[in-house]
Amino acid sequence: MVGRFTHRRGLLSVEEIVRIPQVYFPRVSHSGRRMAFFWDRTGRIELYVMNLSMREIRQASRGNLPKSVRARPVWSRDESWLLLAKDVKGNEQHDLYCFDIRRGEMKQFTDTPKAQEVPQDVSPDGEWFSFTSNRNGPVALFKIRADGSEVMGLAEHRNPVRGGWWSPEGRWLAYGVNESHNLLNQDVWLVREDGSERRLLIRVEEGSRESFGDWSPDGRYIAFGSDATGYQRVGLYDMREENIRWLSPGDHDEVPIEFSRDGSMLLCTRNRDACIELLIYDVESGESRRLNLQPGVARYGGFVLEDRFVVGELSTTREPPYIFLYDLEKDESEVLIPAELGSIRKEWFMEGEYIKYRSTDGLEIYAILYKPRDITEGERLPAIVIPHGGPTAQYFRNFNKLAQLLVDRGYVVLLPNVRGSTGYGVEFRDMNIKDWGGGDLEDVVSGVEYLKTLPYVDHGRIGIYGGSYGGYMTYIATVKRPELWRAACAYVGITDLLSLYENSMSHFKYYLRQQMGDPEKDRDLWMDRSALYHAERLRCPILIIQGLNDPRCPVQQARIYRQRLEELGKEFEYVELDYGHGSLDPQERIETWKLMLDFFHRRL
Repeated sequence: MVGRFTHRRGLLSVEEIVRIPQVYFPRVSHSGRRMAFFWDRTGRIELYVMNLSMREIRQASRGNLPKSVRARPVWSRDESWLLLAKDVKGNEQHDLYCFDIRRGEMKQFTDTPKAQEVPQDVSPDGEWFSFTSNRNGPVALFKIRADGSEVMGLAEHRNPVRGGWWSPEGRWLAYGVNESHNLLNQDVWLVREDGSERRLLIRVEEGSRESFGDWSPDGRYIAFGSDATGYQRVGLYDMREENIRWLSPGDHDEVPIEFSRDGSMLLCTRNRDACIELLIYDVESGESRRLNLQPGVARYGGFVLEDRFVVGELSTTREPPYIFLYDLEKDESEVLIPAELGSIRKEWFMEGEYIKYRSTDGLEIYAILYKPRDITEGERLPAIVIPHGGPTAQYFRNFNKLAQLLVDRGYVVLLPNVRGSTGYGVEFRDMNIKDWGGGDLEDVVSGVEYLKTLPYVDHGRIGIYGGSYGGYMTYIATVKRPELWRAACAYVGITDLLSLYENSMSHFKYYLRQQMGDPEKDRDLWMDRSALYHAERLRCPILIIQGLNDPRCPVQQARIYRQRLEELGKEFEYVELDYGHGSLDPQERIETWKLMLDFFHRRL
């Protein structure tokens, strides 16, 4: 069978694996007795509320939410309703809505069709909600009355603002912003609840990123993260003493989540070897305790039921995510919301192997490798490299529906954490600043060379697929290293950095400047690292899938590339869909993945 491969029928249908229900953005209520979350078990995103004591779940919405969600809801203080964000067809131009839990009804609070408005927090007295919005230009901090009758600006800076969390006594809000000329810098600031005063609170050093975590219930401490030492560390800022006490050792990225309601514990995550662990620090002693969960990715933790339990989500490369309740006294967990597999059998899923290889400059690159079951001796299989989005993001050892779908059909799948990824320290994260399509591309190229060392991979049938920054990498890889690829599929990607910048919102422009420099001073670099200006080098057929309502990588990015490929007479396929920048909506994923699977079936 050397050099031959017949596409395997597979055990998993696209519909079955996409429709494995998944929970999104769980939010524990102020009392710690209820949890709201989005769930797609009906085939579309709906809002649910769970009574944690009784283990009862009730569907609150009935088709009146957006098909995809991008922001966590915020509970009202009396826990009768939620403030949430809603957009139109994935355009991310969110307005704020009041969602009445008992009635299942929504009331629109803001109407800003060209702005992104995201809820953040509620004041201790329940009279105001904080939110961020770019309604006046840069993303700024605002507050809105709980009845939606009044909006007041609190903090506006030249750079985008993040968050806006009320102190326990209600006099201050903490938020993140950068007022330094170093675009990598991020500090924690305070603003008076009436906007009358604001001040810089936490800056460990120039250029480091400090991020707010939580206020302690008595208002004495702010838990925050800082990457000043090379990894994200958790620290406590003492508001009385005006000093910092560090909790994290600083050898892995750790992020604070929340204080317990009695203030004695701080729940955090630790990113280690592409797994996310939950751990608890004793606030007084600084001692840590890791929750006894199986290795994988644990997320969305929170203290519940009088601090006796922690609720969270867990998944592994072979196990879809489920919601658990962890008993801190017994040191054991129970499943609250199991993964519903339908007719799928768990043993059909393949383990993702955490591997590493050397890039062209000797840099160690970590990746997750999936290979099909029952490979016969001499069989040669097609392979697909999938760069992630971001680039400041990461592949984890969690359940990946797309990887499982591809490996089930006989593809070898490589998910590389190229330079620029998070999770491996600041130096690694910042390696591709002003170098998109450079060192990161070499890491992808070296991933292909790694695949060629595997005896079951067909060297002549290697493809690439990616969305967002992964779509950018797909475009640039096929023109900078065209000899490597048999076929490519770019989903909501970037073809021209200059036109992307011109058509982006201010906070996206900030990120592009942070990553690739000044569009005028570095114009030659921006053009060199844009596939549009090298399209004549494309060799392989490419499928372009683009969302019509995408605000991050607008449809123009695909259309100008299509026009250029038509002028050059290149082989390509092109599809526009009435969606935004990717989606949690199952139907969009089904449509997109079917297009991609059919293309690779024919071309790879």
